[in-house]
Amino acid sequence: MHVLVTGGAGFIGANLCEALELAGHTATAFDDLSTGDERNLDGRAANLIVGSILDTEVLNAAADPADAIVHLAARPSVPRSIADPIASHIVNATGTVNVLETARKNGLRHVITAGSSSVYGANPTLPKHVGLATRPVSPYAASKLAAESYTLAYGHSYGLPTLSFRFFNVFGPLQAAGHAYAAVVPAFVDAALRGEPLPVQGDGTQSRDFTFVDTLTSVIVDALNRQVTCDDPVNLAFGTRTDLLTVIEMLRGLIDQDLRVDHGPNRAGDVPHSQADASQISELFPTVTPTPLDIGLKATVDWMRTVI
Repeated sequence: MHVLVTGGAGFIGANLCEALELAGHTATAFDDLSTGDERNLDGRAANLIVGSILDTEVLNAAADPADAIVHLAARPSVPRSIADPIASHIVNATGTVNVLETARKNGLRHVITAGSSSVYGANPTLPKHVGLATRPVSPYAASKLAAESYTLAYGHSYGLPTLSFRFFNVFGPLQAAGHAYAAVVPAFVDAALRGEPLPVQGDGTQSRDFTFVDTLTSVIVDALNRQVTCDDPVNLAFGTRTDLLTVIEMLRGLIDQDLRVDHGPNRAGDVPHSQADASQISELFPTVTPTPLDIGLKATVDWMRTVI
């Protein structure tokens, strides 16, 4: 199978390209390199096409030989969306429509899109199940909800085989740190290895359902292999819930040194707690075993030691 991976030079995309190749598929990474890095594809067989999902001509040409698309390209980060909501909407919502329209016109047999747990937003119910009302509290979350809705609408309106996942706090090797919009795990690991204070927005009791990237790519490869579709969005997480202070304690054990913490104000648009209801994904993907958080953290630390 030939799979076009939008955002394929990004953290998740490059890991997915590697997983696809190991599974015997051909992967083409499509990326404008605004947040991705072509060095993430070093040593991988994936071909890189530099282009934007907003450029429909280039996108259509890239999709022409493909059998399926995994759409990961996005303008990430809640704070970034608050600073520039229009840009987040254009890339995340309009860009997704472009990908879906490209898939429809090219007769692709499967489209998988990456949504976000942020769409649950201010809904306090835990664990989060897809029957809950969505209550986005940031432009990023709203744009991802629009993208998810378009994915499901294309499935219903055109019979396009689609699967829309809601990702929960994915982490692992290749995830960038050292910038203002870095995700919490790479930000913590990077600071810890440099001997700097770990940046914590708020008191650290916020909890997340962390998902190691290898678990996520295993699910996506399985979905492609079996051409799994669903009329509803699907949580791609397995029901764990770990607060940030516990993550810091786990890192202390892995790095074997005392870690200083720098507490700052709560970040606008963040939610205090997130945890997936895993019943749906366990039913759809019964053979996938999630990587435990401690093992994933060790793999992340080991990789980051090689790049610092």
